[in-house]
Amino acid sequence: MIRVTVWNENVHEQQEGIREAMAPFHPNGLHNTLADIIRELGDKVSVRTATLDQPEQGLPDEVLNNTDVLVWWGHAAHASVDDALVSKIQERILKGMGLIVLHSGHHSKIFRRMMGTSCNLRWRDDTYERLFCTDPGHPIAKGIPLNFELGLEECYGEFFDIPKPDSVVFEGWFDIGEVFRSGCTFTRGYGKIFYFQPGHETNGAFNNPYVRRIIQNAVEWTAPANELAELTCPHIDTTLEEKRK
Repeated sequence: MIRVTVWNENVHEQQEGIREAMAPFHPNGLHNTLADIIRELGDKVSVRTATLDQPEQGLPDEVLNNTDVLVWWGHAAHASVDDALVSKIQERILKGMGLIVLHSGHHSKIFRRMMGTSCNLRWRDDTYERLFCTDPGHPIAKGIPLNFELGLEECYGEFFDIPKPDSVVFEGWFDIGEVFRSGCTFTRGYGKIFYFQPGHETNGAFNNPYVRRIIQNAVEWTAPANELAELTCPHIDTTLEEKRK
């Protein structure tokens, strides 16, 4: 069973005006919307949610150390996440925990830490998007057509300041002429990372059946294949060298 923790800063849900605009799509908050998507995997997963306003910012050691895949949505409160927590998450990823970063989480401390770059991009509200599958053989693309209409979504555009991905699984096209590497995979240590662009808080991307399938596929792909392992720098065993003498 894959142990999934869905983390959401849970800030927009408390803001007058934005809260009402979100309600038709996320009546119980983004974290619960995402948790419900992942629970559709059934007995393959156990899912919990965590939010910034909880004790230890929702990720005490007991939770983090029992998480196989961490799903991250953040936007307005990136700076409020403790650096010490980011270091703990980074260490866990290097040992093999999966990380899925959604939408404006591109500017989260943990994604920028794992990328080592600014992760800056161009953006504009409310444009029409179509997603193209550019690596149809990738496990995250299983069951996804070569392209599909996403509808209204916040436009993200190039240049996206990230390292060269292991794979660009999806690319977005917007009706204002922008294109964007919308679904990218990375490997860091033993851990696998997937960044996925759709998911603006006041749009309905997470209701799209293909977006839901992509997130589910990503959970299964980023989950560690083995027990999490310590990255060490051991001294090379000299036994064979001594035997050659």
